[in-house]
Amino acid sequence: MQVDGCIEGKIRLEKLLVVSQSGRIEGEVFADKMIVGGIIKGKCYANTIEILENGKIEGDIYCDDLSIARGGKFLGSTHPEQKEQVVELKQDKKPEKKEESNKAIPKKATAANA
Repeated sequence: MQVDGCIEGKIRLEKLLVVSQSGRIEGEVFADKMIVGGIIKGKCYANTIEILENGKIEGDIYCDDLSIARGGKFLGSTHPEQKEQVVELKQDKKPEKKEESNKAIPKKATAANA
């Protein structure tokens, strides 16, 4: 996705986000990779972030692979990438099934069998 205008709010992508020189984002941004030539104000969560020579990020970056080109600006703090944590809930033990007896039920004696 490429942003050439202004966006306010939350953006969630599974792939590449490109913010062009005329692009502006204010809010939370989630993407696999970000290439920033414009301005982002807010929190950025990504595997890789590149701030180009005219790019600027103001806020918190959660990323393990950050590069800033000469002339690029970053005002804020960096943090290690936050992986989504999945918590597995343990299920209560299911009630044990009562084993059914496989014993043969004796047949009633009839006059013919007796």
